[in-house]
Amino acid sequence: MTQSAAIRLLYIDDDPGIGRLVQRRLERSGCVVRLAHDGAAGVELALAEPFDAIALDHYMPGQDGLEVLAVLREFPNMPPVIFVTAAEEPRIAVAALKAGAADYVVKDVQGAFLDLLGPTVRHAIEQRRMRLETESAQHEMRESRDRLARLAEQQAVLLKEVNHRVANSLQLISSLIELQARKVADPQAREMLRRAADRVEAVALVHRRLYTSDDVSFVDMDQYLAGLIEEFRRAMETDGRERRIELQVEEIRIETDKAVSIGLIVNELVTNALKYAYPDDVVGEVRVRLRRTDVGCVHLIVEDDGVGYPEGTAPAKGSGLGAMIVSAMASTLKATVDLERAGRGTRFRVAIPA
Repeated sequence: MTQSAAIRLLYIDDDPGIGRLVQRRLERSGCVVRLAHDGAAGVELALAEPFDAIALDHYMPGQDGLEVLAVLREFPNMPPVIFVTAAEEPRIAVAALKAGAADYVVKDVQGAFLDLLGPTVRHAIEQRRMRLETESAQHEMRESRDRLARLAEQQAVLLKEVNHRVANSLQLISSLIELQARKVADPQAREMLRRAADRVEAVALVHRRLYTSDDVSFVDMDQYLAGLIEEFRRAMETDGRERRIELQVEEIRIETDKAVSIGLIVNELVTNALKYAYPDDVVGEVRVRLRRTDVGCVHLIVEDDGVGYPEGTAPAKGSGLGAMIVSAMASTLKATVDLERAGRGTRFRVAIPA
């Protein structure tokens, strides 16, 4: 209904005189009023023609107003019903409101209700319009929320599939590098290739964790580092050297990109410790710890009790690529890396902002 369209009102009353009074009064204010002289005729008209509102008298032969109201409420998209009742029967008005009437007016002998009926009808129509608009907006919001939920679910499935494929691809690359290393005669070149394969494996392990996780945005560091250290232990079984790795990790969840950087740092520091801290087949232990601090940081500690680094020497051996990787990953984390020397052994402490 546009703002300029006339209000169509169905007035149901067994008194034809009052019906004509209502019709004349409201049509002067721009309404179109159809009359029905009993409940059955009113229901028939309500089903046959579109109306913006229905005014319904209570005392009628055959069916009273409450009975007619009950019938009208059974039909879909019924317009608001304004109940017309006598002044001495307030309980009937209350019963009508409970039964679904939008409002009521009291029919008096002086005819003052004629002045009230028009504003009451308009108010009921406006209230219905606002209610329908609210319901429509809520329905659209629910549909939008459902669409977003479906999209989020689809995105999560897609991300899991992507992580699965990335993990498989990285595993393939790692295997190819290992195959190439076996064919290289130069021990130093062979070692460099195997270190490269370990670095690829550290990244691939994150993606395997993400594929089996419900949340692809974060990594459970206790599980991830446990898997990474297990890879080191399996590798140590093949070279025959007796070394141990102890892992102590609190239950910390870290964003995926940061977890990859931390994994690469652990890979470089542990590999370096295993290779250089305990020479000449000395039995030794490397300890890896990840914990929260009281100042809002996460501390990663990799330490050993080996030969350590003499004062004035750089904490990196081999090609120096490992130290470059640690520095680069620490930079992405905005972390600081400190080397602590205390008698025998070496401790690297990486302070990562939360």
